Amino acid sequence: MCGLAGLARIDGGPLSPSADQLLAHMSETIAHRGPDADEILRDGPVGMAFRRLSLIDVAGGGQPLISDDGRLVLIANGEVYNHKELADSLGDRARLRTGSDCEVLLYLYRERGMRFLDDVRGMFGLILWDRAAGKLVLARDRFGVKPVYYHRNHERLVFASEIKALFCDPATARALDWDAALADQALNGAPRFETDAPGTWFEGVEQVPAATIVEVDLSDGAERRHQYWSMPVADETSSLSDGEYVAAYRELLESSVAECATADVGVGLFLSGGIDSATVAALAARTTELHTFTVVNGSTFANGDAEAAHYVARRLELPHTQVLFPADSVPTPDEWRHLVWLTEMPQCGPEQFYKYQLHRHVTERFPHIKAMLLGAASDEFNGGYSEGLSFDGTWAGFERALGSLSVGSRLQHAPRLASWWDWEHPLLADGALEGAVRGPRRDPYQEYIAWKYRGVQRYNVWHEDRTAAGNGIEARVPFLDHRLVELSVSVPADRRARLLWDKRILRDGVRDLLPHRISDRTKIGFYEGSEAHHTHRIFIEMLAQQGAQLLDEALAAPRAREYLDPDGLRAALAELVQDPRNGHVEAVLGLVNLGLLDRMTETLPPPPSAVPTRSLQEVVSDSAWERVEPRARALVLQHPRLSGDERVILADQVTLAADVQNPKVLYVAVRGALTYVVEHTDNPAWWRVLQAIDGHRRLDELLAAADCRLEDVLVPLREAVDVRVVCLEPATAASGA
Repeated sequence: MCGLAGLARIDGGPLSPSADQLLAHMSETIAHRGPDADEILRDGPVGMAFRRLSLIDVAGGGQPLISDDGRLVLIANGEVYNHKELADSLGDRARLRTGSDCEVLLYLYRERGMRFLDDVRGMFGLILWDRAAGKLVLARDRFGVKPVYYHRNHERLVFASEIKALFCDPATARALDWDAALADQALNGAPRFETDAPGTWFEGVEQVPAATIVEVDLSDGAERRHQYWSMPVADETSSLSDGEYVAAYRELLESSVAECATADVGVGLFLSGGIDSATVAALAARTTELHTFTVVNGSTFANGDAEAAHYVARRLELPHTQVLFPADSVPTPDEWRHLVWLTEMPQCGPEQFYKYQLHRHVTERFPHIKAMLLGAASDEFNGGYSEGLSFDGTWAGFERALGSLSVGSRLQHAPRLASWWDWEHPLLADGALEGAVRGPRRDPYQEYIAWKYRGVQRYNVWHEDRTAAGNGIEARVPFLDHRLVELSVSVPADRRARLLWDKRILRDGVRDLLPHRISDRTKIGFYEGSEAHHTHRIFIEMLAQQGAQLLDEALAAPRAREYLDPDGLRAALAELVQDPRNGHVEAVLGLVNLGLLDRMTETLPPPPSAVPTRSLQEVVSDSAWERVEPRARALVLQHPRLSGDERVILADQVTLAADVQNPKVLYVAVRGALTYVVEHTDNPAWWRVLQAIDGHRRLDELLAAADCRLEDVLVPLREAVDVRVVCLEPATAASGA
């Protein structure tokens, strides 16, 4: 993982010496991506700045790399996993002078031109200057794992691994693209497929598309694009049996993990407790020394992820560090602004916060670890979301859900028909849309794959790159080996239910590697599930702290008032404070982030490497979960300490009502809306305590009236306090009442 930046004249002239200052500024802005070395090159019309993170050939793999004839100059970010195989294919036509995995790209380009990436396996963003032809070549890997952005006018082109470096150039516009951002399905969550090429969130800033080479003629600025890979479709002629598909997937996954685990520095792995990261851990441990790390916050503790990760590490006999986030570890406004600017994405949220902090812990405590393996992007192409999206828990229900999303996508082009699809049951046949929407109708599953491909670029690899790079670490994603994805996507339509329902192709392929407890474990999104409110509460508190400072700053952005409703946002935040379980915190957070990004483009923050940060976590390393669990519970779950003297009252605008036909059922209304149901059969003690709340009794009096013990009602009582249904007044307040 490295940082690239630079500029090139596209009007036929050379750069002046004054460009050195801009190159230095750009290099400093992305210094976090490459803390080990930096180099600046200016020659003729091209200037390059390179920041190095040394993973392969630590001593001799510096850049820029120059071909033996001096014709080609290259700076590259990422890894070419099959570089030795590629070098062997060239024979003595490739005179490699370093052990760098990227040097072979020079000779592939010299021999194959725009087809030079066809056989390359890896993750990379690169800038290649063809001195002899007077052309600049920008390219990215098949999934866009490594970024390359650029801005151009009629005189010059500036490029960089991160958008913030482009803003060092005074001629680059600094404007958030509000219209595109608010219309983007990745931010607004509209129920449809979005398959257009993802943008950058900023006006005038482009990114090199995934799987694409962009060639720019430096004499006149003419641009040519070559897409060297595209997502395959189902292979309906395949003769492979189900077992052969599973075996082929396992073999390719072993190869991918082994390649991703190769480095001349320490390698770590983020272990979530799910099958994806556990599989990578089991395979990587065969080829390299591996240290695993897990986020333990209120949600991952309560939903079982933390315990499952601990179990996996113990079974695999891997060193494991549990990084605990206390329940009061709320990011400050400064810390949040820093993270939003580092990631450059409005979807920045809890996942990015915890992963950034986990990377930060690794950098502080294990500085020799510079490569981090991830289990990311398995779900997208292996059917990982099939069960969650299915209407009825079957593959047929999943296909019906995809059909509904497909209709939603087509209705964008026929909005006058949209009201007919708002009914609970379908009233019109899908064919009613055919005459209103141009173009052939696509297979909804292929639309789904295209949507997930876009999402991987828009979200997954974007934030994984930034949260790692912000700490001088390279994130590696074995599940994004294009051979694996091609195999999964090519499964014939009539075999998908058997191989891709709930990731069967993976689960069946690793049964000999993992205990059934893990290989069959139900998918739970990171910090998600029924316990997500523990995480949401922290970020609601972040937004509400210091008089909602972040919200006010967002609303003060140059164009925020054109797009955001201040009263509506403040009311939405107030509702979140009242009830963290209502699930809309990330929608509000996304809009706040847009305002913050807009404001930060006006006055650029300092480079991320220049911003001091504080430790927000505790650490536990122990082989026995029984010893970890009590400390983790005490730290990461926010629970009131109960003495029994507290007065228990219903919160404002909360009322209880019994079911007229079934008095054993209690309804809990919040602000006049029925919100919770408490049944006597579920927890008789809690049902009796709720009945006994009169606004005057202390907790011990309520327990006596309900004839129960505190431990009988502790869990529902804490939950009721968490969601602001019940309030506990301290004994001093109660006695003074």
